[in-house]
Amino acid sequence: MEIKNEMHVEFRALSQNEAFARVVVGAFATQLNPTLDELSDIKTAVSEAVTNAIVHGYENNGGIVHLGAKLYENMIEIEIIDYGKGIEDIAAAREPFFTTIAGEERSGMGFTVMETFMDDLYVESELKKGTKVVLKKKIDHRETQGE
Repeated sequence: MEIKNEMHVEFRALSQNEAFARVVVGAFATQLNPTLDELSDIKTAVSEAVTNAIVHGYENNGGIVHLGAKLYENMIEIEIIDYGKGIEDIAAAREPFFTTIAGEERSGMGFTVMETFMDDLYVESELKKGTKVVLKKKIDHRETQGE
């Protein structure tokens, strides 16, 4: 598959930068002419991945989040990388309602949300080195009807 376009940004792992990540990926994805629903799905999944990096990867103690995206003919591939504490058990972390932060307002649904809104989700992690989340979404190119 040929890459049509690509971008990379890095930002501090601050909660206010979650909105920045959503906007950046949303603006980049518009080159594929997604529907509003497709765009919303992409932004929601990115929001969850970036929030996981900030809250779980860095435990709200700062760090750098890398956000990259590649556009193909009818698909966007997004990667979110943190260099934080890593995930001890990826399979457990992907289970609905799993959380490592007891007593907080955490639903444990981050990976479930990402899986629901994206076509593919890949997670790679190493303890004390960080986590990479790769999200893929196909964009349905519909024929436009003449008016």
